[in-house]
Amino acid sequence: MTLKQIGNFFGTPGVGIYRDIKGRLPYYISDWKDGLNYRVIPSTVYMYFTNLLPAIAFAQDMFDKTHNAYGVNEVLMASAMGGIIFGLFAGQPLCIVGVTGPIAIFNYTVYDIIKNRDTPYFPFMAWICLWSMVMHWFLAIFNFSNGLKWVTRYSCDAFGLFISIVYLQKGIQICTRQFSEVGDASGYLSVIVGMCIMIFGCTTVLIGNHSTFFKGWIRGIFADYGLPLCVVFFSGFVHFGTTLGHTTVQKLPTTNAFQPTDEIRNGPGGHGWFIHFWDIKVGDVFLAIPFAILLTLLFYFDHNVSSLICQGSEFPLKKPASFHWDLFLLGITTGVAGMLGIPAPNGLIPQAPLHTTSLVVKKEVYIDGEGRTYPVNDETKEMAKDAPSSYTLLTINESVVEQRVSNFAQGLMILGTMSGPLLVVLGLVPQGVLSGLFWCMGLTGVYNNGIVAKVVFICTDAKYISHENALSRVKPRNLYLYTILELCAFAAEFGITQCIAAVGFPGVLLLFVLVSYYIPRFIPEPDMSILDQPTAEGVVMENLRTNRKTSTDDEKHSEEVSTKEVEGCPAV
Repeated sequence: MTLKQIGNFFGTPGVGIYRDIKGRLPYYISDWKDGLNYRVIPSTVYMYFTNLLPAIAFAQDMFDKTHNAYGVNEVLMASAMGGIIFGLFAGQPLCIVGVTGPIAIFNYTVYDIIKNRDTPYFPFMAWICLWSMVMHWFLAIFNFSNGLKWVTRYSCDAFGLFISIVYLQKGIQICTRQFSEVGDASGYLSVIVGMCIMIFGCTTVLIGNHSTFFKGWIRGIFADYGLPLCVVFFSGFVHFGTTLGHTTVQKLPTTNAFQPTDEIRNGPGGHGWFIHFWDIKVGDVFLAIPFAILLTLLFYFDHNVSSLICQGSEFPLKKPASFHWDLFLLGITTGVAGMLGIPAPNGLIPQAPLHTTSLVVKKEVYIDGEGRTYPVNDETKEMAKDAPSSYTLLTINESVVEQRVSNFAQGLMILGTMSGPLLVVLGLVPQGVLSGLFWCMGLTGVYNNGIVAKVVFICTDAKYISHENALSRVKPRNLYLYTILELCAFAAEFGITQCIAAVGFPGVLLLFVLVSYYIPRFIPEPDMSILDQPTAEGVVMENLRTNRKTSTDDEKHSEEVSTKEVEGCPAV
């Protein structure tokens, strides 16, 4: 690639941010008006639980592995800040922002690395976040988000499977800890509670989203409120009867309302909600730079991929996307998090795509043999009745309630959870409930993962494979090679997080983005188009184009986008 090509790729500095703001600003008022929709209510409740409870589990990890440096209030503050700021100011408010497993791993790995040095941890983390803030701004201003055009389903599926397996692993670790810290009775009860939430939670998801049981409005209740109600019910389940009620179980850790953990531990001498980041040696300020580079790479990939997946081609989105501006905004929240002494929030998987899924408005249609769609009414019902083999009844994604209210509201709810009364309620939730929620979210991610779909296809007897399955048209050699490469990406991502080298996790992510760029040299078309596709298309990718174009190129691009927007119907 020549210097001229590199310049053309990155484009004029600041153009990406300008286009993001210009494209999204006209929709800002409608983002709030569109929030006056019933779908926003169950979505907000659902995202509150799926953001809050996993974050607390990661808080417990950081609390244990940083000698009580971080606590619940720090994680709640980080998650609330992410929801409120991105709900108010983000170009893409559908992306849920909070505390993730990778940032928890990063934080306590940094602690392990510097604990034997005479370096104060929180000022050092503050400098990491401040340097990272500047790096985020640099990447955003110079349009580095254009690189997302190279992020395909290959990278997203590997990263999504990694997150799902980490969630399953985290659920097992929580249950294991109950046996060693409380006793066998508590351990067994925690396993039972976790498995019950997993079974009933996954069942509600299957009934609500993947079955034809019951009437449509009943399935909607299962999909909207099934998992939150499971969490509430089994939180009280441990108190049923004399035997269960007298069994000691570990509850979620809580602290004093709106008070940082360090101040609770050390009294008035603690750092409070503002880190004295200047109380550090000059050499340590510059030592923070390589860590900041790794944090920036992690957030560049993690947040942008979360945003890409929640705007995937299966969702019929109409409003413009925003990657450059959101990366700039993420830099601001990262710097603020460092100065507050809280974990830096960023885009969440699987919560971000689950948020979009919870806002989907579905519609039943008939599809004929040629792929044409017909609305369900008395006339088409008679047509389908007269020729049942010619018409198929399907549920499609008709639209998405694109708005800011649900993200903003769940952020406010998490902030409210830091108050005294709600912390008391939170402290009543058994840790076994966390295990079940992790297992349910992990299994949901595995069920919808592209790598798992390929492995299932490979292991299925050929006589039971539908000829309509696109993978049946791929040469076996190419299918095996591509699947092995995806599994290698997942194994590398999972393996590095299990050791002290976890701080190098961002490098592994970007390495396999590079690998995906070279895969087409070994797997030719048309197989490659079936195995790997762009994560998102159309209006979502519009601002990730070269920022220096001739007028002819712009006209051609507009025609392509217009054509894509009217082709076909939304994916099921």
